[in-house]
Amino acid sequence: MKIRQVTGDERLTTNMPLAQYAFQSSPGGDEQAWRRSLPYRIEDRTLIAEEAGRTLASVTAIPMRQNLRGSVAPMAGVASVATDPLARRKGHVRALLTQLLDEMRDAGCRTSALWPFRASFYEQFGYVLLPKARTVVLDPADLGPLLRAELPGELSWGPAAAGYDRYAAFTERLLAERHGFALFPDYKAVRLREAGEQWLVTAEIDGTTVGALTYRIDDHGGTLIGEDLLFTGVYGRALLLQFLARHTDQVRRASVQVPADETPELWATDLTVRIEAKVDRPTDAAPMARLLSLDALDGLPAGAGRVRVEVTGDRHLTGTHVLDGTSGRLELAPGNAGTAATAGLPTATLTAAGLSALAYGVLDPQELPIRGYGVVSPEAAQQLRLIFPRAMPYLYAEF
Repeated sequence: MKIRQVTGDERLTTNMPLAQYAFQSSPGGDEQAWRRSLPYRIEDRTLIAEEAGRTLASVTAIPMRQNLRGSVAPMAGVASVATDPLARRKGHVRALLTQLLDEMRDAGCRTSALWPFRASFYEQFGYVLLPKARTVVLDPADLGPLLRAELPGELSWGPAAAGYDRYAAFTERLLAERHGFALFPDYKAVRLREAGEQWLVTAEIDGTTVGALTYRIDDHGGTLIGEDLLFTGVYGRALLLQFLARHTDQVRRASVQVPADETPELWATDLTVRIEAKVDRPTDAAPMARLLSLDALDGLPAGAGRVRVEVTGDRHLTGTHVLDGTSGRLELAPGNAGTAATAGLPTATLTAAGLSALAYGVLDPQELPIRGYGVVSPEAAQQLRLIFPRAMPYLYAEF
């Protein structure tokens, strides 16, 4: 078995048939559709494991960007992890993923994220679960009272293709502002503009976009099926909800995605709403993420804690370090025992998943030993809690 990279038309006979078998209905496979998708994959990094000319397994990394506690850096979005059914459980994906993460880290990616087929498998690679976006289903008529509210700003509506530039600029703004937010590279993101399959409504105040929603309508009297309800501030959200209310006599339901920290039950009085985050194998996963480099931590906003951390069991995050947030920005220094710099410091031993969980803000330090992510004394937990306050990451991109 050998591992190599594939690009261009070679994808049509290697990783694409495997991905189709793994993630779509079969038998089948539309080679013309695959070919049309090639421009949206031009810089994806795809590795395959092959033997005697037969593709056994494949993995792909999408070069993306992600916000980690206010700092935007390159991220590897792992996708299309697929194996020939006769080659499964033989370690091919493990070998491919190990090499892929090595290459993406060497290319400058500081974090990585994915949507797992089984979370426990990727946990072994240092990934930790992130909150899943909630699906909100409501009757637009229940939002009718919001139509009486006098709001600043205005709405623009039309095909998503026509408003793509405005939408893309708004997501760039959210990338800079929202912890965990990740965006596709331009060559992949433009598919929204070119597919022509969705509507776009944007909310603007004084020429600044404050909200956006892409959606489609399945039928008269059916459902307005929205993607992520994106907004900054209460006016942006309220303007988009007013837009949904205007569909009262057209559809019975509206469905949108919101971050896990949003509270749709408070959007209006007498609102009947279903809020759901379904997690199930293999189709309804919560996302996962990990740090690929300790450089991702350097300079992050941090509380005034100081602790010695030993990171074990990982090829990318390793060694003993002093994490110092006393300046308000996280600083990393060598943490060799017995030196003046480490004297009296509480110490924690963490796995890559444990350190990633703290960086993304999804677990309290005391939870890490419970999950098998490390050994943390009460004193170390107190310092880590100061350095890494709990946070609610919102990945946004699905891949």
